[in-house]
Parts: sequence; C-alpha cells; structure tokens
Amino acid sequence: MNKYAIYHTTDIPYAYGKDKDTLALRLRAARGDLKACNVYFRDRYDDDGEFKKKPLELYTSTELFDFWSVDISCFRNRYKYFFELIDTQEKIVFLDERGQEEVSSFEYLTPFQYAYICEGDIYKEEEWLQQAVVYQIFVDRFDNGDETINPENTLPWGSKVGLRTMFGGDLRGIINHLDYLEDLGVNLLYLTPIFESNSNHKYNTKDYYKIDPQFGDVEIAKELVRKCHERGMKIVFDAVFNHSGDDFFAFKDVIEKGEASPYKDWYHIDSLPIDQEKVNYYTFGACHKKMPKFQIHNPEVEAYLLKVAKYWIEEVDIDGWRLDVCDEVDHEFWKAFRKVVKSVKKDAIVIGEIMHEAASFLKGDQLDGIMNYPFKWAVTDFFARRSIGVERFDHVLAENRAIYMESITRQLWNLCDSHDTKRFLTEASDDKKRMLLMLAFQFTYIGVPYIYYGDEIGLNGGDDPECRKCMEWDPKKQDQELLSFYKQMIKLRKTHPALQTGDYKTILCENNCLGFTRNAGSESILVLLNNSDDHEQVRLPKSLKGIDLFTDKEVKLASTITLTPMTAQIIKLI
Repeated sequence: MNKYAIYHTTDIPYAYGKDKDTLALRLRAARGDLKACNVYFRDRYDDDGEFKKKPLELYTSTELFDFWSVDISCFRNRYKYFFELIDTQEKIVFLDERGQEEVSSFEYLTPFQYAYICEGDIYKEEEWLQQAVVYQIFVDRFDNGDETINPENTLPWGSKVGLRTMFGGDLRGIINHLDYLEDLGVNLLYLTPIFESNSNHKYNTKDYYKIDPQFGDVEIAKELVRKCHERGMKIVFDAVFNHSGDDFFAFKDVIEKGEASPYKDWYHIDSLPIDQEKVNYYTFGACHKKMPKFQIHNPEVEAYLLKVAKYWIEEVDIDGWRLDVCDEVDHEFWKAFRKVVKSVKKDAIVIGEIMHEAASFLKGDQLDGIMNYPFKWAVTDFFARRSIGVERFDHVLAENRAIYMESITRQLWNLCDSHDTKRFLTEASDDKKRMLLMLAFQFTYIGVPYIYYGDEIGLNGGDDPECRKCMEWDPKKQDQELLSFYKQMIKLRKTHPALQTGDYKTILCENNCLGFTRNAGSESILVLLNNSDDHEQVRLPKSLKGIDLFTDKEVKLASTITLTPMTAQIIKLI
C-alpha cells in the first residue's frame, strides 16, 4: 500500500454537506492500490454507540490516483468517522485525523470530526443550469439588425475580419434570430459585453450603465430578455470587473488630476502622473494600456461594481453574469457579488472565466461554475489534433472531476472553442468527422454543453480575430449536415435526464476507444466512441443490451465488440 498517496481532509471536495441530512465524503489513494474502502461513522457526541459501516465506491481515477466516495447520514448531522483501507494484498490500514494507523481496536483511533452540517454552508445547485445548452454570441458578428445605429466605418457583412473592424451586429439582430436559436434547441444565451466601449469586443468598458449605442439601448435589451424568456430561454451578460476602459470616468479623472483625483485609489498605479506610453499602472494582461486594472478591495470600487451587478438584473431581468478574468479578482469580492446577485434573483447564476483549475472559486460561496477550458483543451488534443491518446484524455478529464463537488461538475460550461481560441473545426484541419465525434462526446459528457456561435453551421477560423468571423445566414453556405447533428444531439440531451444530471463512469479506455455510462434514477445510458481510423476490438465489463438512440433499434452487445472507425454509439440500456 502506497501510504504517501492516501489523503482526506474535512473540506471541499473531500467532505461537505450535500444537503442538510447528507455528508459527502471522498478519499484519495494510489491508482489500483485498494481492493476496498469502508467508512465507520456515528454521532460525534455518542461515545458509547457502535460505529456504522458503509463501503465507498470508486468515483474516478487519474493517472496517479483513485478517488473513492460515499454519502453518509446520522443523527443530528454531527459526525465522527474514520476509514478502513484494504489493499490488494488484504493488508488493512485505518485512516483517522492523525494519519494512518494499524490498530487492533477502534478505541485507539482519533476519528475525523465534521462538527455539524450548517444549512448556510450547503451549496444549493442550480438545476435549471444543469439542463441548459449554452450559446455564446459575439454581438458585433452575429447579425446587423438595425443599420441606422451602425458605427463609423462599418464593413459589409462577411468581409475579412481585423482586430478593430466593426460589422454592425446588434441586439436587434439577435432578436431577429430567436426563432433560429429556439429551433436549434439552445436555452441559455451568453452575450459578450454590450456596455459602452470604443472597441468591437467591448471588454474595455467606458460606461457600465449604458448599452453601447451601436448595439441598441436599454429598451431593446429589455425586449431581447423578455422575448428570450417567452421562449423558455435564459440570458446572461458579461461582467468586466477586473478592469475598465481607459476612458471610464474614474480613470479619466486620474489622468487629468493625478494626485488630486478622488479616484486614484481605484486602480493599481505605480506612480503619478499616469503615463500611458510607459504604462505605469497595472492592466489586464501583460500591458494592455487601454484596460487599467481596478483596485477591487477598495470599498468604493466594490460598492460601485456591486451596484452595477444589481442594476442590470433589476432593470432588464437577466438571469446571471459571466465574469471576465475572474481569477484575478479578490475572493471576498466574489463572495459579496454572489450574495448581491442571489438577493435580487435567487436562481441567477454566476459563471467565471477561469482557464485553469478553479477549486478555490468553486466551494459554493462564489461561483456556480466556470468556462471549462481544461475540457476544451482535452477535446482539442484528443479529437481535433489527435495529439494525445485515450488514456491521457480520460486522465485529464478525471483530474477535472476530482477537484470539485459533483454538483459543480454538472454545472461547468464545456466549450470546444470561444472568441479567445481557434475554432474547433480549424484545430481539426477542417475534418468534419472529428468534429461530429467530438460533439457526440460533448453532449453526453457530464457538464453543460456550450456552443460558440457559428460552430453549428461550420464556421472555421484561427486565433483572434479569425475566430470572430461574421455569422453566415445563407442556408446554402451553411453546413446543413453539421447543423442537423447539433439539433439531434441537443434534443437527445434534453430528452434524457441521465445526460443532464447523471453520474459519470468510464468503463472502457483502450485502442483510442472510450466507453462511459451516465446514470440517473432508473435511466442508464452507455456511450461508445472510436477515435481511430481503424476497426477496433474492445472489451466491455459484461454483455449488455439497449436501444440505440440514433436508430431507435434494439442492440445487443457481447463482452467483446468491434467499433467502426470514427463513430459513436449512444445506447439507453435496458
């Protein structure tokens, strides 16, 4: 037994209240080391009663570790517990608060203590989010619905894109295509920033209380939200609170008045006066002089930004916020932000843009989820570039699942590309088969599927600005086969609860083939993928039968089967 690999602590995700009567526990051990694992538990104030025993199940496995999990309940929700670890050689070790023990009696152990499941500490998952399919819209490039508000130098729709080019996309253009989005099947729109700014992307905000005139006004924003809600769609706005534009009133005042400005402490400034050529102040990124970084822990800045967050929910009835550069902003601010947002609209969501591991933001007191870039890079490497094998792919995603509460994992936005990356189709060398296979995985994997506008009709493009091309609205120029498959996968996901909220188990991982199950209640769905150019013979844990959800025909699977190259099977087990 590799004792160095064994780990448990009384904090998320290793111990947390799932609800007021259930404590979720997780334990880490070396991969393949344990044959079994049990937890012994009782009321922490019951010194004479017997410990109850319950086995843990294997939750997921990474390249190095196995993660075991179990849910327990006991009187008054006050817990003391310890673990019994049994390795493949039948050696038994107990894990308690002091570490690993080999003892002859429980009385020599010092159990872990989870003092009480406080209801205020329980993360209340957003069930509607777990049932969502996200559609991201880069507003300037979706549709020009009102040419009377076009900015200067607006280019003809579909012209070559540049870093500063404008095409006149606006909120009216989105309204005009709500029928298209409803027919596609998406039910959560995420708009890149729409507040006043002099750029096409609007991530350098001039006025947080004003819709950019090239997009429309507050009345059109209200109309958009109302019409989304009438169709059963939710909508979230993009909050850029890490930094402002350099023409934001506070930064302009610092430029003009220097030391005399009442806003000089709103920013991270090295020295005064401001020098925009030398950039003697903190910015977004390495040195984006037009995006000065806020001093968020300044109470005045915090109060200002929290009012902005509250205002747009109250004024327009949006359903939440996506938070730009979320991981460079104080945790305490996001805790306050969450409280403000939820106080105005209880089921509004808070989603962070964090491109890496984000466990410290996803303990239930800040974010409801993130844009899951680790998922994006994994599917890019495995399906598009084919630069990693199936074992590495499975391990990367297992790492991603192991660091969060399971409820949070179901709410991560699983994207394959965005306005900040190359299009997936371009990464796949325009090989549509690779994209179709990836989509079969994306829409059956645990988490929230995420579509970047135009992916569904075959838009390609390299790094910014190429990934921000104008949407193609001519049906003859759209990839109708791809569009049809998107609709099919969205319908499958929305029809089957196991694909929305079910657990995830890898059951097959060999020869660049992946098999996994999603289980919820009485429904169990098996997904089989062959990401190779050859017929591959693979082994299932046992013979199975079910209904193929692509053909609606009954299928029987022997314990050894052959998978067709570059194909997916989605089977409802019976």
